[in-house]
Amino acid sequence: MNILEEAKEIFDNIQRIAPVVHNISNYITATDCANMTLACGGSPTMADDPEEVADISAGCNGCVINMGNTGGFLEESMLRMGRKNNELEHPVIFDPVGAGAAHRRNAVLENLMDHIRFTVIRGNISEIKYVGDKSSHAKGVDAANEDLANEDNIYEIAEYAKKISAITCSVIAISGPIDVVANADTAYLIRNGHPMMSRITGTGCMLSSAIGVFVAANPYKALEATVTAMAAYGYAGELAYEKTVRTEGGTGSLRTFLIDYMSNMNYETFLKGAKIELV
Repeated sequence: MNILEEAKEIFDNIQRIAPVVHNISNYITATDCANMTLACGGSPTMADDPEEVADISAGCNGCVINMGNTGGFLEESMLRMGRKNNELEHPVIFDPVGAGAAHRRNAVLENLMDHIRFTVIRGNISEIKYVGDKSSHAKGVDAANEDLANEDNIYEIAEYAKKISAITCSVIAISGPIDVVANADTAYLIRNGHPMMSRITGTGCMLSSAIGVFVAANPYKALEATVTAMAAYGYAGELAYEKTVRTEGGTGSLRTFLIDYMSNMNYETFLKGAKIELV
């Protein structure tokens, strides 16, 4: 069965299960992450108090740990939430926001990596390179230009993603001009999305939340669910851009339309626009 055929079961399972997904998210994007979770067919909970995160996670189908904020009690909250989901054998999605950009952030990353088994690690190429071998050129939360994927290096990046997957035992999802999703043996390229999406704060955070819904409903098909989520999200971004242009809107309209198109995304629409390549 190829990935486009697998996607039907993935969408069906989301509709059937309506997974509850526990997010600890960047405070800048928490509302958008909650709304994207709802748009994808899941139900969000955003509890971040370390005294309750384990109890909250016990009633969920999976979780998304977003490292956008690392201060105060949040490191302990992320650790407790991740360990509880590991104990329950629920999927844990990790978004290593800003990995490589600051010593404190990197220390938090190492602590999380040491104590939590991540089902999927989703980041831009600079973040994933830091997670993989500390080779990132990142100076902030955005990917460094010299790290970005293009047609000349994309197959090399796909092989790199497989290598990092083997090291971390996680599905590796790299978002960028061309997306890459890989496990240790298989990699997919996804050519969906639009450059204007990068002008909205939180498109990466929302993508990680979308992956959380797709994987929480399909825990035994983490690779295929992640590919489907990223292609659907990218295609929704393309449709949102087209509508933004038609209505003479800007980045605010694009953000709204992105959530709209994800809320209406289904298998039939997905088939019309998904651009996925097995490599």
